[in-house]
Amino acid sequence: MLLLSAAVVAAAALAVLQSNCPVEGGALSTQMRAFVRLKNRTHLPRPEDFDPRVTLDALLLPGDDRGRWSEARAATVEGYVVGVATGGIEAANCYSVTRRDTHVYVARRPDAPTSEAVVAEVTPRVREWATLAGDDWSEESLRRRLVGRRCRVEGWLLYDTEHDGESENTAPGRALNWRATAWEIHPLTRVEVLE
Repeated sequence: MLLLSAAVVAAAALAVLQSNCPVEGGALSTQMRAFVRLKNRTHLPRPEDFDPRVTLDALLLPGDDRGRWSEARAATVEGYVVGVATGGIEAANCYSVTRRDTHVYVARRPDAPTSEAVVAEVTPRVREWATLAGDDWSEESLRRRLVGRRCRVEGWLLYDTEHDGESENTAPGRALNWRATAWEIHPLTRVEVLE
């Protein structure tokens, strides 16, 4: 009976956390809370925040790129959107099954695999802003409007350490690599279809 009660209390606590997910998400350690705050940034980058050296080609440049850029900067990248997919269940979104990031894969050519792409992520918070502004940033809408099109995306730079073992630049040649780099545009704050 006590075990069942603890499970019920834990489930109730998780439900409350998910419905009131703070900017620190469900992260427990100080280091993870700081990382999640970067993922959940809610302020738009100003013109002086953008690093003009960051381009799609620069992000895709082979080699260990862990220290190549700064998470205090933002970037504008142009390329083809080769896919749009649901992100994983993570601490940043309080382990919610329904409030998840959306991955937008940007590559040099429209037929590139995701292992040759940079990930730009739409967070639930940014999706809500877009909705309030009258724009539909749902996964379905983004897929319909962006896949196969040349686009300009912008937002904050983030090195997602959780994925450096699945990225060509930091784990070259691994069969399970699904991205070119662990550097992301996260959160994605603006997208424009160019052609």
